[in-house]
Amino acid sequence: QVHLVETGGGLEQPGGSLRLSCAASETIFSQYTMAWYRQAPGKQRELVALIRRGDYTNYADSVKGRFTISRDSTKNTMYLQMNNLKPEDTAVYYCNTAPAQYSWGQGTQVSVSS
Repeated sequence: QVHLVETGGGLEQPGGSLRLSCAASETIFSQYTMAWYRQAPGKQRELVALIRRGDYTNYADSVKGRFTISRDSTKNTMYLQMNNLKPEDTAVYYCNTAPAQYSWGQGTQVSVSS
């Protein structure tokens, strides 16, 4: 069973930046379309960004132009660079394949508040 571990969250002010990391226990990043998801309190989990083979990327409209997804398959790690953070970005962020096929990790909390 693949284990996914998300790190890098924290408390930031609006306009700030954070870089999230996703580590996997097995080599999966080069094999599958990978994605970052988020779940805000009282809301369903939503897909934020994904990266396909060939490093083609897609983003939710709400984060387009502010977030950048990338991966380093040699390190079994995926990243989400989040710039110009907004309060509505507050959520627990998760990584998984797209569509999600592995058990969800614990996620990393991102809080944006002044």
